[in-house]
Amino acid sequence: MAGVVGTAFLGASALAACGGGSADTANTIKAAIAGEPDQLDPQKSSSYFTFEVLENVFDTLVEPDEQLQMRPALAESWEVSEDGLQWIFTVRDGVTFHNGDPLTAADVEYSFRRIIDEELSNAYKLEAIESITALDDRHVRFTVSAPTPNLLTSIGGFKGLAIVNRRNVESGEITTRPIGTGPFSFVSRSPGASIVLASNPAYWGGAPAVDGVRYSFISQGTTAVSALRSGEIDWTDAIPAQQLSILRRDDSLDVGTVVANDYWYVTMNFDAAPFDDTRVRQAVAYAIDRDSIAQVVGYGTATPNELAIPPTSPWFAPYERYTAGLDRDAAVAKSRELLRQAGIRGLDMRLMVTTEYPETVTAAQVIASNLADIGIDVKIEQLDFGAWLDRQAAGDFDALLLGWLGNIDPEDFYYAQHHSEGTSNAQKYSNPEVDALLDRGRTELDVEARKRIYAEAASIIADDVSYLYLYNPSSTQAFVTQLKGYVVRSDKAIRFRDARLERS
Repeated sequence: MAGVVGTAFLGASALAACGGGSADTANTIKAAIAGEPDQLDPQKSSSYFTFEVLENVFDTLVEPDEQLQMRPALAESWEVSEDGLQWIFTVRDGVTFHNGDPLTAADVEYSFRRIIDEELSNAYKLEAIESITALDDRHVRFTVSAPTPNLLTSIGGFKGLAIVNRRNVESGEITTRPIGTGPFSFVSRSPGASIVLASNPAYWGGAPAVDGVRYSFISQGTTAVSALRSGEIDWTDAIPAQQLSILRRDDSLDVGTVVANDYWYVTMNFDAAPFDDTRVRQAVAYAIDRDSIAQVVGYGTATPNELAIPPTSPWFAPYERYTAGLDRDAAVAKSRELLRQAGIRGLDMRLMVTTEYPETVTAAQVIASNLADIGIDVKIEQLDFGAWLDRQAAGDFDALLLGWLGNIDPEDFYYAQHHSEGTSNAQKYSNPEVDALLDRGRTELDVEARKRIYAEAASIIADDVSYLYLYNPSSTQAFVTQLKGYVVRSDKAIRFRDARLERS
């Protein structure tokens, strides 16, 4: 889950006073995001706010296009051996880092070895890789332990798999002055206020049409919307859902909304009785009104779902155990019967949410009301994200509510979260049948067979209520009509490299 630490409030009237940089011109995109990056090392961060910035500073070997199909990036091409165990990537010629160092295959080897050897946050995505070897300056070989259908997604699905500059890393400056190969280079950071990027005229994909990007941190959505409508910023994704109708009526603005590949969920602690009882978890799953939660949180932009993968994805599988054919009264009756079977006549639940994601607080309030109908008294525990992560890691929760961002391949949605040895299985779920299916899905090369495998695994996961899925949100962004060439993406990657400003 992408989190955020140290979110700062910035009033609209203070935007012009943010710290400066050489990219500040009339041709600079002024963007506002809802929180401040926790750090600037892409391989170590798990913050979405970090990647909103670093998406434009770093490149990956391959990358997803607008349809989330993997395409060449720093690798211009690749070949796969007949047995599927060796992949040889050809690195683009003439690419340079922002400090002038040439990009070579050795940088690719170093970048992935760093993730694996230091067990950084995305090391689990690279578990199939047995070795990475730079064959010469332009060719690097990946050897995998078994055919790996999602290798491209695993090595380039998002900027946490960025190719980094060795000198920048070993000097320690990557945390304060990151150096990548991307379309924009880092200029300056004013803590609590802004980050400024400048256009990279030597970018391998062609120099951006703008001079740079200034990111301001505005934690309050109404302030960001006011700044956008007054012309103090050009772009924002810090938009309260209830403001969308107002923005859509403003002729000076464009509003883009797509169903995101994110999902939001509740999970209960399998090590904390009585939540170790499947009947209790299913009672909660029947009692929760997903439609109401999606409406309250998303004001009509969120899509209720009983599984993780949204209906817009080619990996979507239908599943409606907890809602099909049941009105509210029938769902409550079903929940009460399951609790009776489990010997539960009254129950307290601590539901842990984080204030860094206000939607979790809003959703928790609806959930508390829903569960009161079946005799479960919910205590909502609102924590800052750091404390939330500590409590999750310690297993100190009855239930928690959060989301997963940046998913593309079906493995992204299920393996780390639900395999008994998954790195993000905080709920301590274990089902040998699910383990076997998820292991098979990792090596199955036939697309239709993979779809069936993941549909079956997802159905069991939902039956067992390892995660209680709530909804898929939308990715919604608003920007001035003078900002052209910008695309709102379902993976929520914020790419300004093809954008241009046409100010009058």
